[in-house]
Amino acid sequence: MEDSYYSIDAILAENQKLQCTFKHSVPGLGYLEGGDAKDIKESDRVQLAYWLALRPLLQTGSADFTIPASFSQRVQNALNAEPRSVRLSSLVGGGGHWYALGRMIAQLLDHKEATQLAGLLNKTFQQRLIDLMDQAQHFGGSSTTSGQGGEDFREGFDATERELFALAQDSTRATKIWHESSDKNH
Repeated sequence: MEDSYYSIDAILAENQKLQCTFKHSVPGLGYLEGGDAKDIKESDRVQLAYWLALRPLLQTGSADFTIPASFSQRVQNALNAEPRSVRLSSLVGGGGHWYALGRMIAQLLDHKEATQLAGLLNKTFQQRLIDLMDQAQHFGGSSTTSGQGGEDFREGFDATERELFALAQDSTRATKIWHESSDKNH
């Protein structure tokens, strides 16, 4: 995913909600809670999109945020035990931009927490990539599946993994076509 102003993936990832706790009362922003209150009071908790929470609230010190459940210790334990068993697409809404959201959240954390989250993202990606590429190569262009386990794994792909899977399938098809055409010429 590109961190570009024009990147649809970046826009979708930035729309993910973060639980923010206000450090100060803020007059006139009660509508952010979706209620009838005119003001946000100190210690109020509000779900805000990343793009709204980051610059105006977190960077100015007006609010703190809670790391989303999609990166909780429970999810980390599941990923450490068996990364293929976790449906990354269901951990976050908006098309399942789990890796992108994780990268953005890491930018908000202190060095130690950011390093831990980045390590989790890298390890998960590396361990899932092997099976992703294997399935893309074996089933590139074919309607054959590798059983329910493989189908469940593919349905749990994050947006980044879906894009890589499609590219790997296209590459496999192109390689197969090239190979078949070179066999005919010899």
